[in-house]
Amino acid sequence: MQLDESDRRILRALQRQGRITNAELAEQVNLSPSACHRRVQRLEAEGIIAEYVALLDLKRIGRPTTVFVEITLSGQSDDLLDRFEREVARVPDVLECHLMAGSADYLLKIIAIDTEDFARIHRRYLSRLPGVTQMQSSFALRRVVQTTAVDI
Repeated sequence: MQLDESDRRILRALQRQGRITNAELAEQVNLSPSACHRRVQRLEAEGIIAEYVALLDLKRIGRPTTVFVEITLSGQSDDLLDRFEREVARVPDVLECHLMAGSADYLLKIIAIDTEDFARIHRRYLSRLPGVTQMQSSFALRRVVQTTAVDI
């Protein structure tokens, strides 16, 4: 799908404020409400707008600790990768899991209450993931940049 400048303006505005009304969005992007609504529907139907979410303040909900875990598996067979990915998707504390190129096979982003909570997550979930031969955990000291907005 080809994006024109009106589509880009819509996407930039929705990334900043996902709950904006169609009338407010149309005014911001200089379109009529009906034209704006059609464009948003098309962007959703084409999968360019994947979903709308609420971003939570992790400190305020009691999950201020972010841990990045590098995982190395015993092999690279499709079966092992599929089993690992199925199981890691079930770990409730994993925000992200990426298949990597480099020294580790996977990189996980995990949230926890504190180091004791991470120890619980490690014992209950991570240590039981299939094929894991090595784990390296790094605790984030401070978030420097966080955004979900993509430059359009």
